[in-house]
Amino acid sequence: MQLGMIGLGRMGANMVRRLMRGGHECVVWDVNPDNIKKLAEEGATGGESFEDFIAKLNKPRVVWIMVPAGEATEKTVTDLSARLETDDIIIDGGNSYFKDDARRAQMLREKEINYVDVGTSGGVWGLERGYCMMIGGPEETVRHLDPIFKTLAPGLGEIVRTPGREKVKGTVEDGYLHCGPSGAGHFVKMVHNGIEYGLMQAYAEGFDIFHKANSEELPEEIRYDLDVADIAEVWRRGSVISSWLLDLTAMA
Repeated sequence: MQLGMIGLGRMGANMVRRLMRGGHECVVWDVNPDNIKKLAEEGATGGESFEDFIAKLNKPRVVWIMVPAGEATEKTVTDLSARLETDDIIIDGGNSYFKDDARRAQMLREKEINYVDVGTSGGVWGLERGYCMMIGGPEETVRHLDPIFKTLAPGLGEIVRTPGREKVKGTVEDGYLHCGPSGAGHFVKMVHNGIEYGLMQAYAEGFDIFHKANSEELPEEIRYDLDVADIAEVWRRGSVISSWLLDLTAMA
């Protein structure tokens, strides 16, 4: 399947690489020509200009936006809406506010352009691990994009299946979910990010307590010279608070 990617930062570029590994054709565009050149050398088709990028896409076009949320995304969607045509698809894979998704979807619907929001988790490790995706948008459009999502997703892998899940059909065990209509994907990702930041804050506060456990301000009999790295490592093995975030903390 062919896909155009706008935004070739660390996540966008690696998503292109994973898609190409999966046999998809990628046309790429970025404000930095060096980013385009690098991926073109790896097999992607680079756009010489924004207009050339669009011209190289087959109809109905599929364009994935991977740029910072806010003004950059808004401008990109607006620029695309002036150039795309009926049945083309815009995918916002960043961290847009879900209410903006609903507004953009309505605006694009009036032009008969489809809009899909994809909350994407996986960071720079997604190239090898795959990306967890929370998707919002019209069911038919999301179904059309399934080959893209399936390639980007982690797949079942070695994760132990939740009891009873083998009887449930769907894509969740592969690592992607159609959450609902426009905005639903980024709504779920917003809550996901809140949980992520809460976990990071909890780990940070805990390790800070350990770091200060040998303070001279404490009574000598309850001062502890603790090895924070060793504690992080032992927690990774069998602890109820083990997680991928803790794995990354231990590697830091």
